[in-house]
Amino acid sequence: MIRDAFLAFGVAMSYAAQLTVPGMPFGYSELFLVLWIMLSIGRILAGGRLEASPALTKLGSFWLLLTLALGVGTIVGYLTTVLFLDGLLHDTFAYVLAAGITCLAAAEPDADRHLRRSGWWVIAIANAGFAIQLGLGWGWIHQSGVDPWYWDRFRGWSENPNQLALYCALFGPLALHLATTTSNRWGRFLGLCSLILTFYVGRLTKSDTYLYTTILTCLIFLGLRVRTWLTTGGDKVSLSRQIALLFMVGFVPLAMSMAPYALTEVASAENFAKSLTKDKGGDATVESAALRLYLWNEAFDTGVRSGSLGLGPGPHLDRPPVTDQQFLPRPFEAHSTVLDLYTQGGLIAVLALVWIVGSAALSAWRAKHEALLALASSIVVFGIPHLIIRHPIVWFALTICLVAGTPRATPATVRHRRY
Repeated sequence: MIRDAFLAFGVAMSYAAQLTVPGMPFGYSELFLVLWIMLSIGRILAGGRLEASPALTKLGSFWLLLTLALGVGTIVGYLTTVLFLDGLLHDTFAYVLAAGITCLAAAEPDADRHLRRSGWWVIAIANAGFAIQLGLGWGWIHQSGVDPWYWDRFRGWSENPNQLALYCALFGPLALHLATTTSNRWGRFLGLCSLILTFYVGRLTKSDTYLYTTILTCLIFLGLRVRTWLTTGGDKVSLSRQIALLFMVGFVPLAMSMAPYALTEVASAENFAKSLTKDKGGDATVESAALRLYLWNEAFDTGVRSGSLGLGPGPHLDRPPVTDQQFLPRPFEAHSTVLDLYTQGGLIAVLALVWIVGSAALSAWRAKHEALLALASSIVVFGIPHLIIRHPIVWFALTICLVAGTPRATPATVRHRRY
């Protein structure tokens, strides 16, 4: 129970970059995650049992491939360019921490139960933290050293609003999964209620990616839910099922007949879509898009110049000239998970990432957990315009998906393994 709570606190609060341990260069999240790893290793050294599950095999294989790719990339970077030690050490520590969390969590004898219990702790801690941060944002409470606003965008305890938006985008599907798969009515009620606060905080960040991710996640979840409902009825025939089937069959011709009327409302729909984005599709949105396109092009060129081997952990792009009037760090990141990983570990690292995320989605599909598949989809969508591979919540979510698709051993098999 204590280990599960430590893991949950470290995962749920890992976005809180403004909260650091006094006198230490790291935050409370890193502290609790390291403590959880030490407790898990201590359990093993004390004679605790490990389980070589398919999830552990996949995660171990991924981290070995990524280590190989990043090692080769570091050698190439050392021979061909200037490596910045701060970025290299920061990313290396993040990867080591993520590898330890995922592999130790998947090696638990009853990994599914432990991860599920940690998931409930994550949702509870996250919502409690959101309530405190909203109090800070609206001036109801005060905390020294914390600025909850980034201009007009809410960031709470995080360094920037996009970090907080990522966690909101993943907390939502995680809470939805826990709520829809529990038999406890109060648990289902509280899990669904937590979605309200999570969505509200996510919208305060004014992240366009969060909006698109949330919409797509809801559509995927509803589509899969309807599919499950239609395919699990067996030979039973009901009026509601027949109406749903007729609606699905007639949807295409109905949509075609409504097309002429829909085209007349394109301008209104476009204005509505812009109203949902930050700056209502104005200069801020245009500048952000231009900056990302420039960085993505530079990241691709940098990866190609390295022979698709990468340059090692850390950022590798020069400061973009389109924002030279701002104070920006050097080197710079591409702000895209695939392209940043391409500059670090080359093509091997990218293929390894695609494989592990695809395996997680496939495991969720096989387990017939619609919300987990939506959770994996959220990771993919949010990772396209942002670098998210270093965040513990991403690896916690992928581990849950992988473990959910792991076949459970029968009691007889468990007894045989123990004795």
